[in-house]
Amino acid sequence: MAVANQKGGVGKTTTAINLATALAACEKRVLVIDMDPQGNASTGLGFTPAQRVTGSYQVVVERKPIRGTIMPTSVPGMDVVPSTIDLSGAEIELVDLPEREYRLRDALPPILSLYDFVFIDCPPALGLLTLNALAAAQAVLVPLQTEFFALEGLSHLMRTIERVRRMVNPDLELQGVVLTLHDGRNNLANLVAEDVRAYLGDKVYETVIPRNVRVSEAPSHGKPILLYDIRCAGSQAYIQLAKELIRRERRTSDVAALAS
Repeated sequence: MAVANQKGGVGKTTTAINLATALAACEKRVLVIDMDPQGNASTGLGFTPAQRVTGSYQVVVERKPIRGTIMPTSVPGMDVVPSTIDLSGAEIELVDLPEREYRLRDALPPILSLYDFVFIDCPPALGLLTLNALAAAQAVLVPLQTEFFALEGLSHLMRTIERVRRMVNPDLELQGVVLTLHDGRNNLANLVAEDVRAYLGDKVYETVIPRNVRVSEAPSHGKPILLYDIRCAGSQAYIQLAKELIRRERRTSDVAALAS
């Protein structure tokens, strides 16, 4: 599942690592692949740059086996393929490489049976790294901040997903949209949430992630919010989001089984 939004500052990485942590707390086996050169997902899971010897750069550019880049996190049942400093130059290096859009997809099969969920944290731009994530993914999870400009960004992202489906990955689908950084006291935020739900219907998760100081503090301590403060509103929201995601995936599997 690619966690993507072309707009930065929408809670994309925060959602990737905290939803993954909540799923691991539900006894699911989870892998996070950090495809963002900024490496925020790796930092938020407690890994300093010095600890990241190999990672997604080696997988995508050098085609090293992904199994050798996986690192266990402090969360039981949850691993990460970190971002290393080399990833900042990967966009340029990938341009002239063969099968440049499919290098992550081709690397994943040996480890897919080890995990219930694989989350790919994308950069906040549509470059070759994000394209690799979208080519490898079965679905896209979109964190969306409840502000006016988010609506414009969402329409751009929907067109991007459709183009990728047509040209690169016909199996790609929109898994869902998660409303993030929501301030229920703000009338505009509530109006944006209503507009998004009217536009996308049940693709929008019922769970809304509130704007929460504790969630913002957690990455500076190298911890997901569930390890930093499990009682805060942000932690409880991500736990509910994980439960909702599991229910959705279960329904999808049941429908597929009936269809076959």
